[in-house]
Amino acid sequence: MLLEIRNLTKKFGAATAVNKIKFTVEKDQFIGIVGRSGAGKSTVLRMLNRLADPTDGSIVFNGRDITKLEGAAKRKWQSDCAMIFQQFNLVPRLDVVSNVLHGTLNRQNTLATMFNLFPKEDVYTAIDLLERLGIEEHAMKRAEALSGGQQQRVAIARAMMQDPQIILADEPIASLDPMNAQIVMDSLRRIHEEDGRLVICNLHTLDTARKYCDRVIGMRDGNIVFDGTGAELTIDAAREIYGADESFSESATSTSVESLANTNHKLDELA
Repeated sequence: MLLEIRNLTKKFGAATAVNKIKFTVEKDQFIGIVGRSGAGKSTVLRMLNRLADPTDGSIVFNGRDITKLEGAAKRKWQSDCAMIFQQFNLVPRLDVVSNVLHGTLNRQNTLATMFNLFPKEDVYTAIDLLERLGIEEHAMKRAEALSGGQQQRVAIARAMMQDPQIILADEPIASLDPMNAQIVMDSLRRIHEEDGRLVICNLHTLDTARKYCDRVIGMRDGNIVFDGTGAELTIDAAREIYGADESFSESATSTSVESLANTNHKLDELA
């Protein structure tokens, strides 16, 4: 078993953000987690990366309970489990290649970090990653000079510099226009396929989840209410995830992608 989530729970005071969720991953997949804002999607990713500690339950990766890791072992796990955020989290005034190289900070000494000194082989790797993502010509530009889609690809390259076993992406296209959103999702999908890495991505739109994900997990009020393929994401399943009360036409109850697409706008407005 590659990854096993066992009764994972996160409470904030009296409020339960994630409620005893369970799922397993047997091999590297591209997994999408969908649901309304506040469903618990981001909290799940933050617990996976140990940015937040669970109230109860465990996360087991390759037989090791990562919820028990502390100190250097915890930091190593956070390097192995790279995070990509909605707002990029780049250093705006630094050049692009330096931002990518920051993915290696966990293995650099303090002096090298202070003076932005990196081994040549790391610099070559960073440039190769930028080339792979189609933005190598921007390597020496300040990050703030790039478009949102380009900045998100820089963030992906930075995550890849960690050489992670898992890539977590928390709504990576939420602030992007449709063209840049497609480029970013294509990049993540290609990384999964070419590198054989597990990718878990929080998404708002059902169309995106169906197009890119091998598996879709639907969350509502901290609970998993759907776990299946995009093809199995029927209108009834979408209603269960989003709590939609609107009535849909009979033609929209078909499980085909074409008829599901006709109702996407209604459901995505609820997300």
